[in-house]
Amino acid sequence: MGAPADGASPIVLTERLAPSPGGASPPLILELTADERSRLRGLRHSRCGIPLLLQLPRGEPLQPDEWLAAADGRPQVRLAAAAEPLLLVRGATPLELLRAAYHLGNRHVAMEIQVEELRLLDDPVLADLLERRGLRLERRQAPFLPESGAYAAGTAPSHGHGHGHNHGHNHGHGNSHSHSHCQGQGGGR
Repeated sequence: MGAPADGASPIVLTERLAPSPGGASPPLILELTADERSRLRGLRHSRCGIPLLLQLPRGEPLQPDEWLAAADGRPQVRLAAAAEPLLLVRGATPLELLRAAYHLGNRHVAMEIQVEELRLLDDPVLADLLERRGLRLERRQAPFLPESGAYAAGTAPSHGHGHGHNHGHNHGHGNSHSHSHCQGQGGGR
């Protein structure tokens, strides 16, 4: 892990806080994909490019709207779920959707389960499988909040069954500029 290209020292984040501590608004927003939220250490960048070094205790994945703080405990950063390329899967009947969930679960596919649809990371092989089973697919860029799985503690999204998932592409946002305060970060999620 090298120094940031612009020479700014990263803000070191070591504490996890509950959502909306004290009603304050954080100066920084950190958007992460579902996979990135499971990695609690490493260099990241805020929405406006400020370098952030995560040095959080091992444990459950980070959650959208969770706050991170430096060692002094002062809230610094609010987590947001980054948009990812998803497949929205719908069936003509609830049974068709249930069967799709069974087949995807058999393949250990991370899924977000909704009442009338399943959401998973866009994958052409899985899309073909689902279309051959007669399911309707829609592609969308949206936050991904997968189920935690049978072996994960609590209800936090995670891959808790002991293996990682490499999606083979970079989730970087290309923000390399720095500010002392991020003004106009845009509406948070």
